[in-house]
Amino acid sequence: MGKPAVILLSGGLDSTTSLAFARRNGFQCNAMTFRYGQRHEHEIVAAKRIADVNKVESHVIVDIDLRAFGGSALTSDVAVPKDRPLEEMSHGIPITYVPARNTIFLSFALAWAEVLGAEDIFIGVNALDYSGYPDCRPEYIEAFQKMANLATKAGVEGKQRLTIHTPLIDLTKAQIIRKGLDLGVDYSFTSTCYDPSPKGEACGRCDACQLRLKGFKEVGVSDPIRYQSTPGLK
Repeated sequence: MGKPAVILLSGGLDSTTSLAFARRNGFQCNAMTFRYGQRHEHEIVAAKRIADVNKVESHVIVDIDLRAFGGSALTSDVAVPKDRPLEEMSHGIPITYVPARNTIFLSFALAWAEVLGAEDIFIGVNALDYSGYPDCRPEYIEAFQKMANLATKAGVEGKQRLTIHTPLIDLTKAQIIRKGLDLGVDYSFTSTCYDPSPKGEACGRCDACQLRLKGFKEVGVSDPIRYQSTPGLK
């Protein structure tokens, strides 16, 4: 058996690729998914399916409710932006940013890693084809890792030296998809859309859908998920 690791698994394209990377590198994968008050349940369903297909060691779904704070189109009734030009996505931080989300998620992962005796956490953040989120940057991950190694009993006692792995952080969406296909990822199981239909069909118009579609187009393969509409990239 490989070393135990905690994998943050949202059910999306990036986190699923990150899980496949950890498995290929021999880690014993323990997946953690959050039901945090997001607009829909479909990504939870996707995460369960992905965890099952990949035969993870264990899969926990953590219930927290970030709707208590709001501040994001994903945790409130604010409309999800649609049909934004791709160049507009590279400027500013959009309303789909969830305040401190990765800090919260990584803190839970850190706690579970200490219980499991794991020294490795995988998170599928990306600092290239993304929507400007501050908690996806390399300097943020570096700072959290430094803090994490000061924050636990195992770390203070020298029993644990935590590493936060970000295998996708400097890749474009197309490069992530190529990597995933090489790793055998079935992207038909994934859910990326910020505002899917009740049946789980992607809207094809939000930032997440636009970036995903751009990636598949650049790779030259069809995206296997279902879309309500694919009006074309802006």
